[in-house]
Amino acid sequence: MQSKAKNVTEYLTEIPEERQQAFNKLRKTILENIPKGFEECMIYGMVGYVVPHSIYPKGYHCDPKLPLSFTAIASQKNFIALYHMGIYSNPKLLEWFTSEFPKHSKKKLDMGKSCMRFKKSEDIPFELIGELMRKMTVEEWINTYESVFKK
Repeated sequence: MQSKAKNVTEYLTEIPEERQQAFNKLRKTILENIPKGFEECMIYGMVGYVVPHSIYPKGYHCDPKLPLSFTAIASQKNFIALYHMGIYSNPKLLEWFTSEFPKHSKKKLDMGKSCMRFKKSEDIPFELIGELMRKMTVEEWINTYESVFKK
């Protein structure tokens, strides 16, 4: 489900009432913990956190007009989603996250390659997500991206 919202404020008004508190808390957790240099914007119909062109002028290799995406959050039909490209591209970070997750949640981790799905608001491990956000700086993400995705 991609939103047609033009900005984050507009996107936030589209979130179902029963998810607003958890979504806003997740967004706040990201904003308070993501390293300096990443910027919040709308990307792919979601609230995204990107490396802006002012830092990485090359942009995303598939569409250089877009900034380099790092993470995003979205209110999907049946869950809140957190997309994290660092987990997708860095096996050590993925291993750390999957080993830490059970310490923060009684639920089984529902995860794809970069997407974590949380069906219930109370299942979101905010503290762990805050820690995840602090694990990779803009410079580290650019280096990882260039070594893994840009051939």
